[in-house]
Amino acid sequence: MSGTPDCADMARREQSFGGGRKPSERPQKVCPVCGLPFSWRKKWERDWDNVKYCSDRCRAAAKRSGQ
Repeated sequence: MSGTPDCADMARREQSFGGGRKPSERPQKVCPVCGLPFSWRKKWERDWDNVKYCSDRCRAAAKRSGQ
């Protein structure tokens, strides 16, 4: 089974991003539009470094205001 990740690799990868952690222990960022903190989501796993806004509403507001 070469080329397939084993369970240990998958567990390490999930823990480095936040999966497998308690919600209170997951990485957080602060939304530049509303100023509220938001935490890592499985949906953002591959793109967490590029996530800036907590919601589509804040992302749209940033576009309107030119942030």
